[in-house]
Amino acid sequence: MRLSGSITALATPFSVAGELDLDAWRRLLQLQLEGGTQGVVVAGSTGEAAALYEAEYDTLLRTAVEAMAGRIPVLAGTGQSNTAKTIEQTRRAAALGADAALVVTPPYVRPTQAGLAAHYRAVADDGALPLVLYNVPGRTGCDLLPETVADLAAHAGIVAVKEACDEPERMQALLALKSDAFAVLSGDDPTAARAMLAGADGVISVVSNIAPCAFRRLADLALAGDEAEARALDARLQPLYRFAAVEPNPIPIKALLARAGMGHGLRLPLTPLGSAHAGTAERIAAAVDELERTCRDTLAA
Repeated sequence: MRLSGSITALATPFSVAGELDLDAWRRLLQLQLEGGTQGVVVAGSTGEAAALYEAEYDTLLRTAVEAMAGRIPVLAGTGQSNTAKTIEQTRRAAALGADAALVVTPPYVRPTQAGLAAHYRAVADDGALPLVLYNVPGRTGCDLLPETVADLAAHAGIVAVKEACDEPERMQALLALKSDAFAVLSGDDPTAARAMLAGADGVISVVSNIAPCAFRRLADLALAGDEAEARALDARLQPLYRFAAVEPNPIPIKALLARAGMGHGLRLPLTPLGSAHAGTAERIAAAVDELERTCRDTLAA
């Protein structure tokens, strides 16, 4: 498997009653297909994986696999704080038809680099699915260092890394590990264009939930080496990046999705977007609609 381009870390729509909104979920999946998204992640951190019950996880993943019908890869978030549980969840995702597993560094337990290497090897050795390593220290409390990634990249069952650290030096260290069998993906929207222009294979994005056409266009430009056009489009996306960070992910992006008729909130302890940001949300939503129309026309041409 070779992952590249614009991949969306999907949010999970809930109904007013707090249940899965499967109609909204299907419409979100269709929005991604129509927008040119080149892969989706189900039940990652943006998808509020920690708040999902097992039956809900199964339903979301099964529905996504059916909707995508092999047209683009479906990645399943399977990372847990324990290796045996991660293996079990990865097997579960494989049985439901996922194409690959996005495996975050074990949250909360703060393993050493040796522990992280042993964890990922054990999951990869089990062989249920190709693995994408996922490093996001701000959420998990541990940092998968480039030298550990280098050790893991040679494993046949490990196909990519998603790096959410925004330092250019970190990305450069990982780009040295790229090969035909190992992709390097940005996990940070505000620096994704920079990373792809530097050689990253693509991005796993949050804001592409609401702006799939724009992010597909951004990836196409950056991967083609069109720096001027990529930076120009990236500049137009900056207000969306800033809005997506005004409260913890996925609160802001779910506020925008709700305005688009896809979902009605989050599960505690996450709370709806604060009223102080309501005006900004309206302005951002209007700007995104216009940008999507422009990029949709460009992609269609």
